[in-house]
Amino acid sequence: MKNFKEKADLIWKVADLLRGDYKQSDYGKVILPMTVLRRLDCILKPTKEKVLNYLPKVETLKEGAKDIALNKIAGHNFHNRSSFDFDKIVADPNNVAANLRNYINGFSTSAREIIEYFNFDDHIDRMDDPKADILFRVVKSFQEIDLADMESMEMGYTFEELIRKFAEQSNETAGEHFTPREVIKLMVDILFTDDSETLTTDGIVKTLYDPACGTGGMLSVAEKHIKDNNKNAELKVFGQEINPESYAICKSDMLIKGQNPSNIKFGNTFTVDGLEDEKFDYMLSNPPFGVDWKKAEKIIKAESDKKGMDGRFGAGLPRINDGSLLFLQHMISKMKDSGSRIAIVFNGSPLFTGAAESGESNIRKWIIENDWLEAVIALPDQLFYNTGISTYVWIISNHKTAERKGKVQLINATGAKDEELVKEGKLDFNRFWQKMDKSLGNKRKKIVENGSERGVGFITNLYGNFEENEFVKILPNEFFGYWRITVEQPLKDEKGKVTKTKGKPKPDTTLRDYENIPFLKKDKTGKLVPQTIEEYFDAEVKPHLPEAWIDHSKTKVGYEINFTKYFYEFKPLRSLKDIKADILALEEKTLETEKIILN
Repeated sequence: MKNFKEKADLIWKVADLLRGDYKQSDYGKVILPMTVLRRLDCILKPTKEKVLNYLPKVETLKEGAKDIALNKIAGHNFHNRSSFDFDKIVADPNNVAANLRNYINGFSTSAREIIEYFNFDDHIDRMDDPKADILFRVVKSFQEIDLADMESMEMGYTFEELIRKFAEQSNETAGEHFTPREVIKLMVDILFTDDSETLTTDGIVKTLYDPACGTGGMLSVAEKHIKDNNKNAELKVFGQEINPESYAICKSDMLIKGQNPSNIKFGNTFTVDGLEDEKFDYMLSNPPFGVDWKKAEKIIKAESDKKGMDGRFGAGLPRINDGSLLFLQHMISKMKDSGSRIAIVFNGSPLFTGAAESGESNIRKWIIENDWLEAVIALPDQLFYNTGISTYVWIISNHKTAERKGKVQLINATGAKDEELVKEGKLDFNRFWQKMDKSLGNKRKKIVENGSERGVGFITNLYGNFEENEFVKILPNEFFGYWRITVEQPLKDEKGKVTKTKGKPKPDTTLRDYENIPFLKKDKTGKLVPQTIEEYFDAEVKPHLPEAWIDHSKTKVGYEINFTKYFYEFKPLRSLKDIKADILALEEKTLETEKIILN
């Protein structure tokens, strides 16, 4: 990725021309569509004359047939049949608006539809207005930026860098638009780790889907991964995006790379599933963290009530302020019976939020009891642009390998332990993350992408080796389940006598308590074995509350993944002797400093 930053900086400078005529928060409404137009212009330039020369031969054909013929001459899935390009537009400064519109209208249908999502026509008028008179200078500035030499991945980085800058200018959340590429690389590597068929079979065709695809970063990295490993494989990518600018950028990227742009749908995935009847081999997503689903509440609840388990949200509905688990249920509904794999990024909330039989707990129960949860990977903090919080990658599969059946692999890739060892001089570098030379928003760390001794390769190997060690725990599905019991104690009168109703002790609601009883416990050898509610109650509750009993009618089943607890290591407190020695050493040093100052 040699020159994407340089190109992004050049494009960013064009935004200076908008100052005074546009609010900073609106710069992207001009710069992003102009970048797309210039990128398409540069790509089509080598064959533009051929297209224009061939145009008279197809003038009598219908629009669809004309597009097919001219696309073939252009050598892409799109073309431009206008006599104008950026060079010719700036050559006629007095007619820039009319000629720019003529140029945009000259695109083939698939490309023209993409431009329309930017609502750019209004901005042509606004910039051409005599009061602003900046249209020519904007077009001229873009004409001087060559985007022909950029690979698709570099162009993706460029768009993401621009979106990040625009988001900072307008105090929006850059993280809503894209995911750090090294995080995507890790997710993709893990997704394909055990799939030798996809990576080696000649001519194999697979599908991949992202329900919140943004500018298409995840789709691009996955496609590149497949091509790098098997040139004769084809990965057809699909996605849906709610933000019109991000949608248009993603669609233009698909168009340029030869993917089918109609596979990218616009709109809210929850309310209108643009790919309702489709199933996919692989799915990737980084849905927005902690975003509420109030706008879609009516439709989601109606689907849940009407369709139940035949719909997308039958397992349960999470609390209204976080729709993360709705995305995961939606993706699970698109798994193939023959087997699909999912990688999705969450914050910590979906792991443990919600008591027994709450919406979140029921969703976890459904996933784990169906043996779909393959792994959870805790990532380093400060990886994302808009938040420094801890994040987790969930790996879901309905076709686990034999060794993984009935088990969940937990990987602690936070790097916290390594950081302590580095400070103590016991380790040369942190194997999980590297500090960035310059922070980008909240992003101060990155996961390095080269080699297997650290970063992406190291974490991928921890997953692939499927062996317990200091960073990996492999636990049975039942480990995450528990019963929530209601413990009652008898109501007593003033004399201390138990009050009864129909011959049974009446419960004292002020003394009511609750216990979470794990499905499994450790035996004397440390092995996990099943336990019953009664065993736990007799051993842990009865000795302290001999009059207590369980109200079994209130017993609930819950599931949670208390990740931090499982990897907690007790650190003994320092001895008083060591603390005293440190204090005395500090006092001695202070006295020496005073002597130097006074002398």
